[in-house]
Amino acid sequence: MISTILPVLSAELRDQPLRSLLIILLGVPLTYLIVNEFVRRAARIKGFSGPTNWPLVGNILDIKFNAAEKYRQWSKIYGDVYQIQLGNVPVIVVNSAEAAKKIFGQHSQALSSRPVFWTFHKVLSNTAGTTIGTSPFNDSLKRRRKGAASALNKPSIATYIDHLDVETKDFVKEGFENGQGGKVGVDPMPMIQRLSLSLSLTLNWGTRMGSRDDPMFEEITEVEEMISKFRSTTGNLQDYIPILRLNPFSFGSKKAREMRDRRDVYLTRLNSDLDDRMEKGIHKPCIQANVILDKEASLNKEELTSISLTMLSGGLDTITTLVQWSVALLAQRPDIQKKAIEAIREYYTDEEPLCDAYDDQKCEYIAALVRECLRYYCVLRLALPRATVKDIIYEGKLIPAGSTIYLNAWACNMDPKVWHDPEVFRPERWIAQPDAPLFTYGLGYRMCAGSLLANRELYLTYLRMLNSFEILPDSQVETHPVLGSADPTSLVTMCKHYKVIFKPRNESALVKALREVDEKAELAGVA
Repeated sequence: MISTILPVLSAELRDQPLRSLLIILLGVPLTYLIVNEFVRRAARIKGFSGPTNWPLVGNILDIKFNAAEKYRQWSKIYGDVYQIQLGNVPVIVVNSAEAAKKIFGQHSQALSSRPVFWTFHKVLSNTAGTTIGTSPFNDSLKRRRKGAASALNKPSIATYIDHLDVETKDFVKEGFENGQGGKVGVDPMPMIQRLSLSLSLTLNWGTRMGSRDDPMFEEITEVEEMISKFRSTTGNLQDYIPILRLNPFSFGSKKAREMRDRRDVYLTRLNSDLDDRMEKGIHKPCIQANVILDKEASLNKEELTSISLTMLSGGLDTITTLVQWSVALLAQRPDIQKKAIEAIREYYTDEEPLCDAYDDQKCEYIAALVRECLRYYCVLRLALPRATVKDIIYEGKLIPAGSTIYLNAWACNMDPKVWHDPEVFRPERWIAQPDAPLFTYGLGYRMCAGSLLANRELYLTYLRMLNSFEILPDSQVETHPVLGSADPTSLVTMCKHYKVIFKPRNESALVKALREVDEKAELAGVA
């Protein structure tokens, strides 16, 4: 047959070159589209309904903006657990607390891996590796998780309090100085970024970011913000449409390689500086040094870097996002500030604006405020996707090994079966229901290992900020978690920039407290 067809095609190409070229230009893409549609349909998981999807791209166009909210809306039509199609990849989306408990809680080991995405894993992370949270399951991951767990458990966190003390004090100091004692409005975002970054650097490498004027401050925040976009589940079409990976001029791949190279520079510098201090015996206790000195951990250089990246990205994502939204909200909610200060007054007077750094969340209302901010402003609204390593049966339907599953943490945190008023920001709910589920840190085996540390950081930040200042609005900003999103395509949802007034509650006491802390630090040789 081939010997018969080839001469005919050859003659057609010779006699009718333009027509032949047109047929090729139209026929090849059409053939690919048809074949690809068969591939996409064959990949779908049987038994799970879901929204109608487009050829080639699937549902990507539908969920480009505010994906987690769109998934929540679809759950009202297709049920708590349904199927979408992102390009060639079918995805199971879980949207309720009950379903999340059944799937992620009861099948923790089966959901121990992560799917591999072309842009993030193959392009961006092919030199320094991936964070613990984004790594597929393997023996290396188990070693890294064990090392991180020992560095992030409650006894270890107790050794980091002095670091939290310094950074949250400087956060209050910046609010006072930048706002000229409550006389001018302040954009708190640079303050929050410095707080987050300096805590991450101090805890992991034992070196702090004392000023926003440090050139590395702008470089790290810019690169890590861009890298966060490459972790987006919807922003990189080549992750789901394989043919796009053949494009040698891909802007996404080019930008990913650029961010990878820039990140490698500051990671190398931070690691080299720590190695040098350890060799000289002048390093301060930190997570990276502790893991290096832990002979049982047996981690190689790439695994150590993975832990470093985890601390860096996790700190910037969690603290920056939560504090930015929270300050905006508090400025518009004097009622919450009033309740907070009444609760704080049970333990501290306005003569003690900085409170006790070793206060382990004893003020119930502030601890509840932290949890409500985590619920309402959910850091990763779509928790990092899971990949099944074993078959799962959910309500009689098979989710086969190798499937991708999304936990819609946003929808689970807003579940009306858990809360009668999920759309309302109300910290008191956590005092009335302290054991209610919170999905912001994920669920099961791959949930965030740094949740205890993040809660402690947020608690001390809110405690000191609220006891030092009355926060007043200086510009208008939308604080609804969906409507107020600055970039609705981003994995980590920030609000738009704004300004607030940090009005000291007791200016003389605050000036005195800040001066005493600085003098103490100078005497200790820390400053």
